[in-house]
Amino acid sequence: MKKHNLIIFLLISVFALALALTSYAYAENAELLPVAMTLDGERTEAGALLQNGVTYVPLRFFCALMGQNTVTWDSETNTANVKATGLDITAEVGSKYLVVNDRIFYCPEGIKLNSGVMYVPVRAIAKAYGVSVEWESGTAGYAGTVVLTSGGKRAEQASDVYDADVLYWLSRIISSESRGESLEGQIAVGNVVLNRMRSDEFPDTVYDVIFDKKFGVQFSPTVSGTIYDKPAEISVIAAKICLEGYSISDSILYFLNVSLSSSLWVSNNRTFVMTLGNHSFYS
Repeated sequence: MKKHNLIIFLLISVFALALALTSYAYAENAELLPVAMTLDGERTEAGALLQNGVTYVPLRFFCALMGQNTVTWDSETNTANVKATGLDITAEVGSKYLVVNDRIFYCPEGIKLNSGVMYVPVRAIAKAYGVSVEWESGTAGYAGTVVLTSGGKRAEQASDVYDADVLYWLSRIISSESRGESLEGQIAVGNVVLNRMRSDEFPDTVYDVIFDKKFGVQFSPTVSGTIYDKPAEISVIAAKICLEGYSISDSILYFLNVSLSSSLWVSNNRTFVMTLGNHSFYS
């Protein structure tokens, strides 16, 4: 009798586990919606998917649409590399950016692996190939249609896009002020510097913003000397993302780590916008 009960218990447990796993798999894919796609007016079955408002396309399939490419896969690092005319692209599963000719194209929702296929945000990979992207809703049987138009200029090399002096100082202030913070937190610190540069309240170059002392020292690393330390790799990536034009907030002009700050002037006199990690940001 006890053996019989044990068998029944085991069968029920196995069934419950299988049901849980099935429910989990369904939940993982519940937000994936099929998307139609056209290239230069021609419909293509790309297997595009919509998730959290972002359209993803299979990397290998998209690159094949663009013509002659070589795509290699490193199974140990889950990384794909694409070689094409004028392009060197690296994509890693789980990463929040594409590396394109040593430039950084930000993908906030990340690069995905679905059923063994790498998916990348269509706008990021299309930008690499100089392809414009538009969205059309109301496509029967689909979440919508991604309309691609080729013929644009492929992504330039990093050395032709980023001012070396600007990248040097921006990456160093990000690293010295926010080393150890999340990528988003480091991007926000870079946004503060660039927002100041565009504001009438502050100097109009990155270097002058960082070393500005008109109303006292603005960034303590310029006094401590850590501004001159080699920046962390993630800080260089954050700086490049900022220089590509990505902004978490166009209004933030100040940030403060309350636990370390010796002055609360910012929190008492400026408008709070958000907190990322250990930093609170103000406009």
